[in-house]
Amino acid sequence: MDHGDESCTVVLRSTSITKKNEAITGAGNWLIGGDLEVIEPIKYHDGLDRFRLSPAALREEFTRRNADAVFAFQLRNPVHNGHALLMTDTRCRLLEMGYKNPVLLLHPLGGYTKADDVPLSWRMKQHEKVLEDDVLDPETTVWHAKALINAGANFCIVGRDPVGMSHPVEKRDLYDADHGKKVLSMAPGLERLNILPFKVAAYDKTQSKMAFFDPLRSQDFLFISGTKMRTLAKNGENPPDGFMCPGGWEVLLEYCNSLAPAGKGKVPEPVPA
Repeated sequence: MDHGDESCTVVLRSTSITKKNEAITGAGNWLIGGDLEVIEPIKYHDGLDRFRLSPAALREEFTRRNADAVFAFQLRNPVHNGHALLMTDTRCRLLEMGYKNPVLLLHPLGGYTKADDVPLSWRMKQHEKVLEDDVLDPETTVWHAKALINAGANFCIVGRDPVGMSHPVEKRDLYDADHGKKVLSMAPGLERLNILPFKVAAYDKTQSKMAFFDPLRSQDFLFISGTKMRTLAKNGENPPDGFMCPGGWEVLLEYCNSLAPAGKGKVPEPVPA
């Protein structure tokens, strides 16, 4: 087994041919070790460097905001009102636990994503609209590209991120919905990170808004996945009222319209965000 296959086995638990595995194995065999000295911060010059704060800079920002708790939320989709509900509810739970000023560390995922995902630059525009429309509180939200303990986070909302990864051979999901929470809770070195379980939110048709799912009246709820959300935007359709703030949805429509002339209906290849 070469180093690429070994990396795929350790990280992805699979050596089947997938886009992620191809990216790892295609890079060849590399072994890097020793001390690392950073001469200056890495800049991507893509207009997003102001969001890429170092752990030290994040800690300074949390101190400036008088945060006594920091909870992190990572996502690779545009923020809809279900995400916002989960984040605001988490802050309320921390306040009930006795914290005075919990601050959200919002972590939009960059790097390689699915072929039909919205690129990071457009997601950041959408996130800005979410803050402008007061769906999330700008005073208690900090953006960053890495949510780690050494950046100051002591709570992490862990959801169903792994569940969407399909098995490379069989017709089933590779992971269960709660595998992400299980893995993080067992990971060495994360003893100081408090795991906050994901609460399932869906569109409540009786209230015309996103709400926490109630299995006793499941017929009243509509689940709108990230794929469904992106499909609506690509077709120029609107989601139900209350699913996402209007400004945020306009950004998604603008992005999809920008693809139409060049894309000719083809799904773009995944690229580094």
